[in-house]
Amino acid sequence: MSDLSLASAVHAAARQLADAGVTDPLVDAELLAGHVLGARRGEVQASIIRGDAMNAADAEALRALVARRAAREPLQHITGTAPFRHLELAVGPGVFVPRPETETVVQYAIDALLGSPLPEPIGIDLGTGSGAIALAMATEVPHSRVFATELSPDAYPWAARNTAGVANLTLVNEDLAHAFAELDGTASVVISNPPYVPDAAVPRDPEVRLFDPSMALYGGEDGLDIVRVLSVRALELLHPGGLLVIEHGELQGEEIRSILTRDGWRAAATHRDLTLRDRATTALRP
Repeated sequence: MSDLSLASAVHAAARQLADAGVTDPLVDAELLAGHVLGARRGEVQASIIRGDAMNAADAEALRALVARRAAREPLQHITGTAPFRHLELAVGPGVFVPRPETETVVQYAIDALLGSPLPEPIGIDLGTGSGAIALAMATEVPHSRVFATELSPDAYPWAARNTAGVANLTLVNEDLAHAFAELDGTASVVISNPPYVPDAAVPRDPEVRLFDPSMALYGGEDGLDIVRVLSVRALELLHPGGLLVIEHGELQGEEIRSILTRDGWRAAATHRDLTLRDRATTALRP
């Protein structure tokens, strides 16, 4: 087979992805081409403008990856990485792929750690998945001490890989309902992105429905079973005035505020993300 232009290969890939219902087909096609070529997306775009060619072997490799993406396998599973704030995380089957909206949720926890008068404020991430939230706190607030737990035997190895060698981060493979008893009353922040999809609600996106681990998605009949556990456990972990941050679905803020208020939390408030959807609820330990 002879070489063909990179532009034609990428545009053919984008058409195939669009036909498969992928949300951003050209973006994904450029990123997949970059994965094959070992180049960043901007470099791929520059190569297209220059009229660069793509050899037959790379073109065939790209076609194979595009076929996987057209079957709605998550882009991050194919490339093996997911961006999160300033981080590049390793992800794959068995772990929840971090979402852009969580980047705004973790800011509440980071701001609380930065605003703490303590010399080494403690942040705790309950149900860390890939380690994204914990790693963001530990690296962006280097004087903090961050603790994270993940129960899933499939997700835990990904978190261990992503957080390896981070001196101020401790990861354990334990149930969030019982982890870190030795830290009770000391934490400045407890944050969680728990499973919050009601058991009977099937996610629309095939990437979520077919590839995200059910343990990271479903939270009981109303989706809030783990939130109820978090409310109780975080009261024990936080010091007075400490902050709880919970990510959730856009229609769950009112019920979560009710749960927290009934349990004795102060100043429960729900916050919107950049798309103006209710995405996080915070509260203060009395």
